[in-house]
Amino acid sequence: MSSAPEQEAVQDGPDRRDGRRGPDGHRRRGGPGHSGPPAPSAGPPATVRPGSPTPLGARFRTGPDGVAGTNFALWAGGAEAVELCLFDDAAHETRHRLTELTHEIWHGFLPGVRPGQRYGYRVHGRWDPWTGARWNPAKLLLDPYARAVDGDFGARPERTGGRPALPAELYGHVRDWPQQQIADTVRDDRDSAPYVPKGVVVGDAPDADGADDEWRDDRRPKTPWPDSVLYELHVRGFTMRHPGIPERLRGTYAGLAHPAALEHLTRLGITAVELLPIHQFAHEDHLVRRGLRNYWGYNSIGYFAPHAGYAATGTRGQQVGEFKRMVRALHDAGIEVILDVVYNHTAEAGERGPTLSLRGIDNRGHYRLQEDPRRYADYTGCGNTLHVVQPNVLRLITDSLRYWVTDMGVDGFRFDLAAALARSLHDVDMLSPFLAVIAQDPVLRRVKLIAEPWDVGAGGYQVGAFPPLWTEWNDRYRDTVRDFWRGAQRDVRDLGYRLSGSSDLYAWGGRRPYASVNFITAHDGFTLRDLVSYEHKRNADNGEGNRDGTDDNRAWNCGAEGETDDPAVTALRRRQLRNLLTTLLLSTGVPMLVAGDEMGRTQHGNNNAYCQDNATSWLDWSLLDDPRWRPLAGLTARLIALRRAHPVLRRRAFFSGRPQGQGGLRDLAWFTAAGTEMTEQDWYAPGATLGMYLSGNDIPQRDARGARIVDDSFLAVLHAGALPRTVTLPGPPWAREYELVVDTAREEQPGPVGPRSPAGGAITVAGRSVQLFRAVTG
Repeated sequence: MSSAPEQEAVQDGPDRRDGRRGPDGHRRRGGPGHSGPPAPSAGPPATVRPGSPTPLGARFRTGPDGVAGTNFALWAGGAEAVELCLFDDAAHETRHRLTELTHEIWHGFLPGVRPGQRYGYRVHGRWDPWTGARWNPAKLLLDPYARAVDGDFGARPERTGGRPALPAELYGHVRDWPQQQIADTVRDDRDSAPYVPKGVVVGDAPDADGADDEWRDDRRPKTPWPDSVLYELHVRGFTMRHPGIPERLRGTYAGLAHPAALEHLTRLGITAVELLPIHQFAHEDHLVRRGLRNYWGYNSIGYFAPHAGYAATGTRGQQVGEFKRMVRALHDAGIEVILDVVYNHTAEAGERGPTLSLRGIDNRGHYRLQEDPRRYADYTGCGNTLHVVQPNVLRLITDSLRYWVTDMGVDGFRFDLAAALARSLHDVDMLSPFLAVIAQDPVLRRVKLIAEPWDVGAGGYQVGAFPPLWTEWNDRYRDTVRDFWRGAQRDVRDLGYRLSGSSDLYAWGGRRPYASVNFITAHDGFTLRDLVSYEHKRNADNGEGNRDGTDDNRAWNCGAEGETDDPAVTALRRRQLRNLLTTLLLSTGVPMLVAGDEMGRTQHGNNNAYCQDNATSWLDWSLLDDPRWRPLAGLTARLIALRRAHPVLRRRAFFSGRPQGQGGLRDLAWFTAAGTEMTEQDWYAPGATLGMYLSGNDIPQRDARGARIVDDSFLAVLHAGALPRTVTLPGPPWAREYELVVDTAREEQPGPVGPRSPAGGAITVAGRSVQLFRAVTG
């Protein structure tokens, strides 16, 4: 964006004091009733009609007298005045003071204002950070209910050094005030409007292609949780380098909707994409100063707006229709859309962050503050925490969630740092207002709800604690499987729980095995290939001296750190990838893959690539043409198809371990390498080999007609030892013989009918490999 001429900040000094002092004795600008320099309305007040306090946001409609226009409504508790600011194509600003106030909602109807109109707000009130009041009408604020956003928070060279940075005008306080102890309390009265993106009025008419906005259930895939296979992807990173997507569509919603992108997802057998944040987000100043950008998007500032940077068709409202068309295309391919949402904090960061929206609307009404109201409670590690106990914040979140379901067609949500949302006054509370509202909401309780069940505050780790409606990212699964395959487990007790659905965590309160979202990698951390290639992070490109990102990678480099041409090392790494993917897709629960892991994507050891909007993070589609990695994608698709074909691999209830059905076999049995059932002592004994028998004789679920479901039975042998192991296959009555289905020691897998071995016979399992057999009983 172009920069307006700079103005000097209005600062406190000997001749500019209001005589009031904070508790630390320092004087500060602002007193009761002080609302900054006067900003007279440039628009005739008579043009603003009373309008309605509901719904919040900007809604184009036709009034009862047939006059078309837009109703604007903004919750601004404690504010003294609100100005609606309209911007034309030349960025000229026209201000209209909203005079109607209903239950702390300022509202007005402006005839003639149509979709495509850009707007923002200026909110007047006290500047008194000592009490948490941070109103500053010099700052143009983004409407938290804006359904589209045009523009970005413009960076520009600093006066000294020529480095890029967010403009100082974006900050409600004087950013570089020399007295650090009061640095965030001196108000900056420079206008921020030239550097702030604007909300856009969006109409409710059908899209340009004629598709309406109805998202009836029969138009959604509605994949049951047990049948789901999740695929975490980044809209931009997934499409930026895809050769089959036209260049103008790469990096966009339209690119993800392209047949070339959909073909890969359907070939794999994915049932749901979990999109990294697509809410409008901002780039942090510390990244801008290093010439980087926030790539992942966990820095939200607009909870109703699809991120404008991912739009191919335009940003004056067109991104809304483009997003909807993407959802329809995915639905038509049988793929659900789950959004990774960040309601725990916003892009305004801590007390020294910029004033972009909620802080300037009502700081105390939106954020958790410490006993010293100048400071923010930070349970997120990002500087602030939304105060979800506040009714208006809870309304903002739930209104946003319902909007994405009912208007935009999405099928569920993954909640970043969900424990922060479940906090009441301080502690995490599973009876908190947020969880209670979700549980009774007729729209939200029917969609997929995934918790990242922790935050960074005291008592924030809550894996296994969320109520029955929720599924959870299971990091216990991640750590156990990583440790097993790198040879770091003393015994196999924990592995048994993780393979069979983590009943130790979820078998309470009516929860089911699909409460566990099983994953080995996610967007943060090593990719799957890097997990077997690096033991130490390489994050120097992030500009933080390699201090960022976890040091607890639970990784093994297979004998060489980083990339190598050693054929023995590279062959072992590919085998370990096959082991990890096979373990994931044979485990009970809901598997989650990360885009590119099925083709050997690497970030070259960067385990925190949140700011790498470049080839480090973007998928390299040429890997599918590489004979070293192409078989990995084929194995992934084979395992997903096997899972889809066999209900014994996607159970809806926990195993009982007791005899089932007419054959009298247990539904789950564990075996040693000697072919004997595991005893209590065996579970505690050191060892790296485990046999898991899944009986399909009588699965405790019924089909649509109420008939019992009978499936094949399977034996999986997992061997993490370095040397080959002789394994005795369980004899009758478990099977008559065993047919090999998958062998991770092989680059290419067995054909449709694999070789058979007699029950009770001995086989050789290669070091560090998995063999999956179908039990032949007839």
